[in-house]
Amino acid sequence: MSRISDPPGGDTPFWESQPLDALTRDQWEALCDGCGKCCLVKLEDEDDGTIHYTDVGCALLDIGACRCGDYANRARRMPDCVVLTPDNIAQVKGWLPQSCAYRLRAEGQSLPDWHHLICGDRQMVHRLGKSVTGIASTESEVPEATLPDHIITIDP
Repeated sequence: MSRISDPPGGDTPFWESQPLDALTRDQWEALCDGCGKCCLVKLEDEDDGTIHYTDVGCALLDIGACRCGDYANRARRMPDCVVLTPDNIAQVKGWLPQSCAYRLRAEGQSLPDWHHLICGDRQMVHRLGKSVTGIASTESEVPEATLPDHIITIDP
């Protein structure tokens, strides 16, 4: 099993010192801030391509934990699920929230101060209201025809 670590003798953390495609699997997974926003149902305006977030989470989203309830099988169980990889980040980053660590790093930006890799606290994302905890319901609870009524503004 690979370790999540910085380069030997380096002062620069792995997420800043290495390109996304050079990260180990553990490092890649560690970038996730656990906000759950990527698992919210999004609607795309057909006229201008604008992406609108809803307060409706994927049926597999564990809203309390802000994690996929079946991460290993998500793509098989949810055909619309996009499995984020270093190879597809450039194509899908527009669908990710502006605060997403994968998007930020793909755009050459720093992680926010509240990110667990910076502050050392995985719960900070929730305490600061940066996650879907308390704002989302699941797809199984919301009729598809009413999704436009569930559009929300996501705070980066």
